Amino acid sequence: MHHFHYMNDTLHCENVPLTRIAKEVGTPCYVYSHATLTHHFRVFDGAFETVDHLTCFAVKANSNIAILSLLGSMGAGMDIVSGGELYRAIKAGISPKKIVYSGVGKSVQEIDYALSEGILMFNIESFEELELINERAKNLGVKAPIALRVNPDVDPQTHPYISTGMKKNKFGIDMKLALDAYNRAAELDHVEIVGVDCHIGSQLTDTAPFVEAIGKIRELVHELRRRNIDIKYVDIGGGLGITYDQEQPPHPTEYAEAVLREMRGLECLFILEPGRVIVGNAGILLTKVLYNKKTPHKHFVIVDAGMNDLIRPSLYNAFHAILPVHRDPSRVTEVVDVVGPICESGDFLARGRSLQLQSSGDLLAVMSAGAYGFSMSSNYNSRPRAAEVLVRDDQYEVIRERETWEDLIHLERIPNWIRSGVA
Repeated sequence: MHHFHYMNDTLHCENVPLTRIAKEVGTPCYVYSHATLTHHFRVFDGAFETVDHLTCFAVKANSNIAILSLLGSMGAGMDIVSGGELYRAIKAGISPKKIVYSGVGKSVQEIDYALSEGILMFNIESFEELELINERAKNLGVKAPIALRVNPDVDPQTHPYISTGMKKNKFGIDMKLALDAYNRAAELDHVEIVGVDCHIGSQLTDTAPFVEAIGKIRELVHELRRRNIDIKYVDIGGGLGITYDQEQPPHPTEYAEAVLREMRGLECLFILEPGRVIVGNAGILLTKVLYNKKTPHKHFVIVDAGMNDLIRPSLYNAFHAILPVHRDPSRVTEVVDVVGPICESGDFLARGRSLQLQSSGDLLAVMSAGAYGFSMSSNYNSRPRAAEVLVRDDQYEVIRERETWEDLIHLERIPNWIRSGVA
């Protein structure tokens, strides 16, 4: 569910008309609903209330510090994959003891930063990373709390680019090597084994892959305990999908029932890493129509948001519903391609979509854009990144200012030998 709805044929976020935001903030911009964010987190987190757990929001889905701070105020921890995400989480007021660090490519600088902050645990992705974290912890005079991310070779039945739990993926340690990895970790003096981690992919719409993966993790935990390796935490990752079009993902309560049934008897704290399911349908991309362009073969609606603002359609061929901000039943519906201003043929938000006829200056809402929208945006074609807005009831606040042309070059320098004319 979400809080984007029509009132008097004008699309609102909660009780704020999107026309007002477009007029006062400009387009393109991302608009998030406070009510949707809080509702989604409470429903997901509450589905696991019968067991000890920590819901760690996947920062990569939406890393704005206002969003992180809001979720943190409701008890969320954070799942991070970079030093920059750790920095954001700390700045948002999240306790390091509620932060887990995933990702295959942690640098020395990032590892040292996380060790100095005292995070809850590292999710280790390879033997070499294990050795490096032990070495860095020794240099800093601390012990690094770790879990090993195991790859259970489970097909998540999702887009191949967001599948992470199959043996052909780069993530995790092969299940057949997991015991060797844990035995090696137990020999190291500057790591402390605290958990097991698993994450099989994103935008999953069936509980079966989760159940299959967790069954393998449960067996691993029992075997580790038989070997006197204590496991305090089981991190089952995230990946629960949302409705973009016709998908029918399980409700969080259904997901929780399936997960907890499979986890019964493990007696540990469960760590969950939801991202998209919390923020995906809590945000939209608001854009303005620039031109209509008709050819003998196509009708293009050209808007001021492009693949630099929302890359999912170009990257994954992902579907996002597109709604007119002003709904007019008298308007003719046509099949159009909604495209952006970027100089790439792959710059589109929708292809072959039935849409009410739009004119220059009309506003469109690209739905379900709260996850992997702004966080994956770029400055391609030297386009400033969009503003971000958070709405609460009948008020809103800009939580990230729109970038300016000056922002695009403020870190760049022209060498003196170029200025002096020496080619």
